[in-house]
Amino acid sequence: MPAYDFRCNNCEQEFTLTYKSVASYAKSTPQCSNCQSDDLSRIIRKVNVASVNRDYTRMDATEMLNVFESGDSKQVGKMFDQIGGTNPALGAEYHEATKRLMSGESMDKVESSLQKKRDANDKKSTPKSD
Repeated sequence: MPAYDFRCNNCEQEFTLTYKSVASYAKSTPQCSNCQSDDLSRIIRKVNVASVNRDYTRMDATEMLNVFESGDSKQVGKMFDQIGGTNPALGAEYHEATKRLMSGESMDKVESSLQKKRDANDKKSTPKSD
């Protein structure tokens, strides 16, 4: 049920009216709940804007580079997710980075921590010389 917020231009009372449908609101003549005036102004309290869903699989290299250079880690993560998806051949590191980027973690932080993991693994696998 849609709800609409109003301010009365006569007594300045603010109130909300709820309707069964958008069509019933369109047919109505709302009145102030305080003074019954029909001289009202609609109040827009909150606006939801749908985000555009990009198809990263159709981008050329320049467009993908622009996504990287934007610095928006969530967009980079979404791009990785669309391009690589759940392909196991890309490895656990790729999927970890994708998940972390999509959650909003900075690209620099993800890259740095993954590099530290690689360095630690390299030290473990390198035999010590005596």
